[in-house]
Amino acid sequence: MKIHLKSILTLLKKDMLFEFRQQYTFFGILLYIASTTFVIYLTMGQPDDEVWNGLFWITLLFICINTVARSFLQEGRGRMLYFYTIASPIHFIFSKLIYNSLLMCFMSGLSLLLFTLLLGNPLEHSLLFFGLSCLGGISLSLVFSFLAAIASKAQQPSAIMAILGFPLIIPQLMLLMKIANIAFADIVQNGLPELVGLLCGFDIMIIALSYILFPFLWKE
Repeated sequence: MKIHLKSILTLLKKDMLFEFRQQYTFFGILLYIASTTFVIYLTMGQPDDEVWNGLFWITLLFICINTVARSFLQEGRGRMLYFYTIASPIHFIFSKLIYNSLLMCFMSGLSLLLFTLLLGNPLEHSLLFFGLSCLGGISLSLVFSFLAAIASKAQQPSAIMAILGFPLIIPQLMLLMKIANIAFADIVQNGLPELVGLLCGFDIMIIALSYILFPFLWKE
């Protein structure tokens, strides 16, 4: 087990070093978050609770697309052949899932901070919403990491991601908005554990599919 964990951590470190060296990509995403939030502020000011909630998750969705989609698309064929010789497919996909999840947690927190500063803070339970935003960011990153792994083998990866992602991401996004609505109420309503459990079950399914299917993609 130590060898497996060490391999995953080594690949995870590789992704972090690659991100650190290509700082223009990371800061480009930060600029995207700031500019999107500022444009929303200029056009809508401080919107109502439901609009605020919807805009936050839609913004987070596009952040995830720009952040996670490139995790596999940036890996060239030569580099993938090199990883094929030194790492197992399970270690490789798990390192990607962990890295993208950590990155989206950071992006979720930053987006929430900018939304609160520019669009006001209509939240009654800020810490609860922060936890839900991190959980939602992880859920979105898992889906798009899985889709990016599949799309990276196609000739038109962006089109494949859009086609495959639409039926998966719409119900997930609606579930996230429904869960997040609880943070706007004065009293935390019943049903939160069941909804969070449903979201976690969806995440576990994505991880299981990645574990089962990615080794077959790895061989192609």
